[in-house]
Amino acid sequence: MHVRSHFACLLAVVLLTGCAGTDSTTTSSSDTGAEYDAATIENMREGTYNDAFESSYDPPPATPTLIRDATIMTAAGKTIENGDLLMREREIDTLGTDLSAPEDVQVVDGSGMYVTPGLIDSHSHLGVSATPQVGPHYDNNEVGMATPELWMEHGVWPQGPGFARALAGGTTTALLLPGSGDLIEGRGFTAKLLPARTPQAMKFPDAPGTLKMACGENPKGGPGFPTTRMGTAAGLRSTFLDAQDYHEQWQSWLNDPTGEPPERDLGMETLAQVLRGEMLVQVHCYRADDMATVMEIAQEFDIDIRSFHHAVEAYKIRDLLAERDISASMWSNWWGFKMEAFDGIPQNVALVHEAGARAIVHSDDDLEIQRLHHEAAKALRAGREAGLDISRNEALRWVTAHPAWALGLQDRVGTLEPGKNADVVLWTGDPFSMYTKAHRVWMDGALVYDRTDPDRQPRSDFELGGPLQN
Repeated sequence: MHVRSHFACLLAVVLLTGCAGTDSTTTSSSDTGAEYDAATIENMREGTYNDAFESSYDPPPATPTLIRDATIMTAAGKTIENGDLLMREREIDTLGTDLSAPEDVQVVDGSGMYVTPGLIDSHSHLGVSATPQVGPHYDNNEVGMATPELWMEHGVWPQGPGFARALAGGTTTALLLPGSGDLIEGRGFTAKLLPARTPQAMKFPDAPGTLKMACGENPKGGPGFPTTRMGTAAGLRSTFLDAQDYHEQWQSWLNDPTGEPPERDLGMETLAQVLRGEMLVQVHCYRADDMATVMEIAQEFDIDIRSFHHAVEAYKIRDLLAERDISASMWSNWWGFKMEAFDGIPQNVALVHEAGARAIVHSDDDLEIQRLHHEAAKALRAGREAGLDISRNEALRWVTAHPAWALGLQDRVGTLEPGKNADVVLWTGDPFSMYTKAHRVWMDGALVYDRTDPDRQPRSDFELGGPLQN
């Protein structure tokens, strides 16, 4: 009852019978006379049918650009002093020193400045806990034990002012997640943080799907089951048992698509995709014992956990996270605001990193997303003061390369390397300094923010002429 997957998408087959191309191979049912063409069946395997809810993101016009004489922190293990970076065809073209400028290239003087990849936030509620934070803008949590049929993008307000403010802080990509009131709250939404008219126009093209799950105090604190940690574990297990049945029914029909397909269930479609390894699982979880329980449930159902979010006790099980290749998306120093956050320590991020696990600094906040580089700097300092040897490049990866991996986008963003998307930030100074601000931001090679040019500072319709304009 709570799962949405490629399998359920297959369910769409029933609805898709008139969409087949004339040259497609068809399979006929002698019982019903229904025909399902091969393209339709494959479409059902891959998600929603008929191109519904596909990304319509259209990158702004881009001018080939060469940034010269900056300190380039690639987040790929190399820092280039007095370096040059060439962006062309919406990608990183060349990095080095003393690069020649082709005739069609705009040259930007980066002297005294720093360049990094666009920052990536692995946990944000922009658009559903939208700014300004008033009741009608809150679309974060639905009520129920598990609601995997929910899609974050169906509640995103794309004109929310928070998107432009995050972009002005150097954050170019974010995973927008529903809340944590249910054991399974629904699908996340990977967004390009450029204000648009529709959520799909902000949707990162071809980004893997994500599922938001939760454990601990939040999902056991509602009006009904579960009310205990035992109940949360039982609820997750029973829901995935239902999902396994649904998945098997659909797989059987897909292997022999004759007769009517199983009845479609939006929630089970999502969970079937999880069981097939086609959706990345993100889990809200604070305590070490809760994370360990979820890891055992994941093992039972052969599910891969991509990241534990908040994870204030990740340092207690950092070796387990490293062994199972699970990242931890953490705050730099939030703690103590409820019982399961009581054992948070400022060295959490650094200790997870030191153990060989993927450490991530996330925001979960409409203000901290505007200064992820400062949050990484705080975590770096706490680690160094504890005696850990952590490089600046490694700390930069906490807000670039590692969250890119958590979102399944590590081959496209997160580091400055030839062939990757040209999501680039030019900083006024050292990005780990509290005085540093984003000077210019490029997304897919297009200049989308310029601190010195009001015409390059996006503003939503909601703000025009209103009290927030200043």
